[in-house]
Amino acid sequence: MPVSNSGTTRITVLADSDTRWKWGALTASRLTGGDPDTRLDGRLLRGRATPTVRQLEEVGVRADSLREVTAIEFLREVERETPDVIVLALVGGAVQAVLHGLARIAKNSPGSTKRPVVVTGYVGVVYEKLADGLLLRHGADVVLANSRQDAERFRAVYEGVGADAASVTEAALPFLGGAAYERHDPYTVVFAAQPSVPESREQRTYLLRRMVEHARLHPDREVLIKLRSKPGEHTTHIEELPYQKLAKGENLPPNCRLVYGNMGEVLDRTDLLVTVSSTAALESLHRRIPTAVLTDLGVREALGNHHFIGSGCLTSWDEIDAGHSPEAAPEWVARQGVAPDGTYEKAFDEARDRVTALLAQPELPPIAPYYSLTTAPGYLPGILARHHLGPDGAPLPGAPAGDREPGPVRQAVRSAARGAYRHGVQRVAPVIRRMGEL
Repeated sequence: MPVSNSGTTRITVLADSDTRWKWGALTASRLTGGDPDTRLDGRLLRGRATPTVRQLEEVGVRADSLREVTAIEFLREVERETPDVIVLALVGGAVQAVLHGLARIAKNSPGSTKRPVVVTGYVGVVYEKLADGLLLRHGADVVLANSRQDAERFRAVYEGVGADAASVTEAALPFLGGAAYERHDPYTVVFAAQPSVPESREQRTYLLRRMVEHARLHPDREVLIKLRSKPGEHTTHIEELPYQKLAKGENLPPNCRLVYGNMGEVLDRTDLLVTVSSTAALESLHRRIPTAVLTDLGVREALGNHHFIGSGCLTSWDEIDAGHSPEAAPEWVARQGVAPDGTYEKAFDEARDRVTALLAQPELPPIAPYYSLTTAPGYLPGILARHHLGPDGAPLPGAPAGDREPGPVRQAVRSAARGAYRHGVQRVAPVIRRMGEL
């Protein structure tokens, strides 16, 4: 990969949650092929899901620098010192805001050093808001698709609205890997919990009780409930009813317990991965670990398990209790970019070549998102305003300056405010919702 004048390729990853930081940082590593002459700067977008120190350590990715920023702070930093590549590991609206901000910087800096190559994508399975999320990401130089199937869908959306689809680049999830499956003793069943799927207390309690029942039916097995975050922490999606809280009302048998930690390390001891629709299923399938995608609550778009139609993985707790171990359909797995046949090692070649070619160009074309004041005058301004940007991508009057690191008092206030928000989501909101149903 070509490097800057300093002899080092500088990549900045802007992420807004622990899972997106993991995706962004590992994507950056895949794009450079592990080149030691690469500097990775991490920036965490300030918000409700900004990861905690524990969550960052669990991801296990180290950056040369890492700090929390707002969108405006990030854009000002880029304006002062432009990196070679920016990886936007953000929700769609934030991607769009940063793209318009970067476009404004380049437009107002004629004759300056060329702008960075901008890369974005998705942290996992794309099962909802396909068109909305994709169009909010349009304008990046590279929009990564995690599979052949996603690449085809992405191009169809862009071409269908008359947008340039050249940015769509087939790759894979960057965090696949690990040893191929071998049976363990004791046989270990792992349930990969999700923060927002299913959503209701009734359905989450149902799943918890089925795990407990399975552990009692099979005392020779170990049943692990793999949790995404500890109480008070947030991840990509809001979790109003964490399983830790629900488990307080259950008498867990000795062979059933809650666990945290890196998903890859948990999979090292897994014999059967059970989930509703977690991306962990793709990690499991990549290792050839038997993987069960539950149908107990229906096969529905709202759950995301409809994505696994044709996979051979759809099953129920009744079948699992009876000893069923699903076998994945090889053709389906191959189309998802998780085939364990050696092709994964080349999954990022196309993306790496594209970024290399873009870096080698003397001048990159202007950033031109599909959404503009011409195509979406009633939508775009609101998206940008959430990040204190005006319709032209410039900071709005009164936007936070952010020219220096916050002092200890401001940090304490910010931490308390975030804690209050999380308390409201996990404690107050469910109570108000239940009262409204009376």
